[in-house]
Amino acid sequence: MIGDLLEKIRKDKKISKTDLAKVTNINVGHLSHIEKGERNPSHKALKSLCDALDVPFQPLLYTYDKNLTVEQKEYNAPEHIKYDGIPIVSSIDGFMACPAEMRSASFVLKVNSDEMNPKLKQDSLVYIEMNTPLNSKDIGLFEYEGKLIFRKFIVRKKDIVLRAEKDEIEDIIVTKDSHFYIIGKVLGTV
Repeated sequence: MIGDLLEKIRKDKKISKTDLAKVTNINVGHLSHIEKGERNPSHKALKSLCDALDVPFQPLLYTYDKNLTVEQKEYNAPEHIKYDGIPIVSSIDGFMACPAEMRSASFVLKVNSDEMNPKLKQDSLVYIEMNTPLNSKDIGLFEYEGKLIFRKFIVRKKDIVLRAEKDEIEDIIVTKDSHFYIIGKVLGTV
């Protein structure tokens, strides 16, 4: 997936592969292999690519060893990964143990609403794996219309639905071309 995301960023920024190769001192052929997903860049090469593309390193690092499923390719998951920013943390309450089944977690976040009750209760803590493409029915953390929300992610033939657990909350229907971002996958609760 990292190759797909690097290619998307490069094209978004209207930089040719040749120009990127010159700036990073990475062979064009090797860069092509990276973008096709045939090879992963070394961490040093990834930092150089991030510098050249003017994007933060950490969000791309989260995608390093992830492979896209057919479903994730169909909804064009890299289009919905937030690569040009990092989360704002307004307080640090401490650190938590990270159980073996949640080792890929990036951070723990407090649920601030009851919209996903009973799956995610208000004020519960959830483990989030950042910048992970989702499969249908996964629960994720999303940025939608400038607001962070937890929702069930549902892939349909022509669109994507973000669904709350409460029936009175309307589904958010987004097309494959809509601008929303997958911040991360909910791995579990504390």
